[in-house]
Amino acid sequence: MKLSSDLATRPMFRFLFVLTFAAAVAQQGWTSIYTNFAVEVVGVTGAQTGIIHALREIPGLLSVGVIFCMLFVREHKLICVSVVALGTGVCATGFFPTFHGVILTAVLMSFGFHYYESTVQSLTLQYFDKFETPVIMGKLRSATAAGSFFIGVVVFALSAFFPMEWLFLAAGSVALAGGLWGLTQKPESEGMPVQRKKMILRKKYWLFYTLILLSGARRHIFATFSIFLLVSRFHFTIQEMLLFFIFNNAVNWFLNPLIGKAINCFGERRLLTCKYVVLAVIFWIYSTTDSRLVVALLYVVEQLFTNFTMAIRTFFQKIADPEDIAPSMAVGQTINHISAVILPVAGGILWMQDYRIPFWIGMAVALAALAATQFIRYRKIDA
Repeated sequence: MKLSSDLATRPMFRFLFVLTFAAAVAQQGWTSIYTNFAVEVVGVTGAQTGIIHALREIPGLLSVGVIFCMLFVREHKLICVSVVALGTGVCATGFFPTFHGVILTAVLMSFGFHYYESTVQSLTLQYFDKFETPVIMGKLRSATAAGSFFIGVVVFALSAFFPMEWLFLAAGSVALAGGLWGLTQKPESEGMPVQRKKMILRKKYWLFYTLILLSGARRHIFATFSIFLLVSRFHFTIQEMLLFFIFNNAVNWFLNPLIGKAINCFGERRLLTCKYVVLAVIFWIYSTTDSRLVVALLYVVEQLFTNFTMAIRTFFQKIADPEDIAPSMAVGQTINHISAVILPVAGGILWMQDYRIPFWIGMAVALAALAATQFIRYRKIDA
């Protein structure tokens, strides 16, 4: 089966590509600056970092609200409003340099990001077939990496000349512009399956729910503590962190489309197996190494293998009823964030006892996900 040559010209692909790029600029801009901002300007502790990240993930836990919103707003409009909210939260972050101010702006930004995540996944699975979807997801991940690379270069170039609040403002403005542009577009097609507008929980989707739950647990341990390890224990500066982000996103920019094609060639089970073996090793080394170079390399490798997560969504598309996609993506986001409200706080407390404990937990989660992955039936689509 050959990929349609007009794939990249479809209105929905262009629409999602622009919004993905804009959202990535804001999200990566926030990520690039936040940890140094929190440590150097706000002065947060390890325990406070856990609290901030836990509260920031509550909107992800409430992602089922997307289903309610769809009763009043069409999905392609909802994604635009979500990107606008993301941009607004990022723009405001630097102007509230207190513990409570960071919480407020992080929660606003997070509502936008997580509702964007649910809708972009849903629209991708609805508008592209089972062979096209991995390729489209790879291209959208490439757009994410391109946007992240772009803002990384900009922030790196400007960080020596402008205070952090202006860097947050620049990154958030791109998402604001992208979301407002999206509201003027009409990318939808006629004849698409009508999505159920209620919460869907089905026994036949149990493996998807399990993989999403474990993926969320692993991701939130990494997002909360791996970057915090680099800044607080190994004392990487904002410029050094930006160089990591720039290099990492340059690699992902080119490799993500290949990952999408690899799903079609090798199947979801093989890619996810590879991912979780590597991540379990990475978490173990995080807990044992004293080398700045090693932890920097681990961060880059971890980010690369995180992109294999798209295989969980393509696996779901192959087993799902077409009408279940939108509500299931929202439910999946909520399940993904169940651990996010617990692990950062618990991990922050455990960090104060021994910084290695959160990484041991991350290794255990990766091994559990590895075991669950073996229940995926091997799917290969002939090219």
